[in-house]
Amino acid sequence: MKKLLAAVAATVLSLSTAFAQSVPSPTINAKSWLLLDATSNQVLASNEPDMRIEPASLTKLMTAYVAFTAVQDKKLDLNQMITISTNAWKVDPSSSKMFIEPRVPVKVNDLLYGLIVQSGNDAAVAIAEAVAGTEDAFVSLMNREAERMGMKSTHFANPHGLPSASNYSTARDLSILASHLINDHPEFYKIYSTKEFTYNNIKQPNRNRLLWLDPTVDGMKTGYTQGAGYCLISTAKRPNGTGERRLISVVLGTASDQARAQESQKLLNWGFQNFDTVKLYAKNEPIATPNVWKGTQNSIKIGFTRDVFITVPKGVANSMKPVLARKDPLVAPIDKNSQVGTIKIMSADGKVVSELPVLALEQVGQAGLFGRALDSIRLWVH
Repeated sequence: MKKLLAAVAATVLSLSTAFAQSVPSPTINAKSWLLLDATSNQVLASNEPDMRIEPASLTKLMTAYVAFTAVQDKKLDLNQMITISTNAWKVDPSSSKMFIEPRVPVKVNDLLYGLIVQSGNDAAVAIAEAVAGTEDAFVSLMNREAERMGMKSTHFANPHGLPSASNYSTARDLSILASHLINDHPEFYKIYSTKEFTYNNIKQPNRNRLLWLDPTVDGMKTGYTQGAGYCLISTAKRPNGTGERRLISVVLGTASDQARAQESQKLLNWGFQNFDTVKLYAKNEPIATPNVWKGTQNSIKIGFTRDVFITVPKGVANSMKPVLARKDPLVAPIDKNSQVGTIKIMSADGKVVSELPVLALEQVGQAGLFGRALDSIRLWVH
């Protein structure tokens, strides 16, 4: 089942280029960039999305993700006091820091704010040691999560993103990570919209300029090293019909702090202005009830186990048509969540815009000997 759901996501993602062909891509002054509609999981536009880059402090998104999971699993408590090691305190003094001090206990919640808002490299090491005992053990957890998420071109070497030849990623992989962080840990995601944080009587602002410039932006993370250039993953949520939609932009390797904000804003605006995201089907809502043969019941509800959205250029949504193709005849036993057909979303000119697996929403057992025999005859006549 997990493989099937992964295939659904991958299918939608791979079709995104076809959706965007009718809309000219924006010109973004960055080495690599990508725009993801997080609601439909579609890439709307990109340039060099699989280029290997140095992620710099964008690495801290995975550090935070692993820490959030540890709190969720009750391996760490937000009010727990962590005694700071010399190893955490002495991390590159010329880099961004929270200014924690050795042997002075700090609350886990403060370390998370120091990591996210202040981009503290010292906070990253302190969190790594609190979760896993050592930095190396924590980095193993980071790479395990990256593999689980399908970040195929990513490897982490440390929890903070200071330069290392074995610390690398891509715009595509970083968009996957950002999406997981938002969806898997919504209770912690609000930290990314915090504009400033004070620790040790030192107030530091969030380096994400868009938090001040655009009220719809609620995250996420900046990064900079000489090798990486100025980088920003930003995300905004704006009205979409009766609901909302979220876009995630990944802009890597710009020339300045101002440029990364400007190019990210341009990319977000382009995505909201040129595309609509439409809800096609609701989770667990039957789209059909076809006949079942040789089963304990005569029909079965079929549909999707998640809400299904699709993103298309503005003005196109009303012309799309769904075409259901079932694996007839449907013969029991049928397992719940097994694939029983496909839905093809067709454009006005008859092209397949998207194709999604349709699943059994209930279990249907096998009928008794007499029922199976009767249906065998009916199938032969049918």
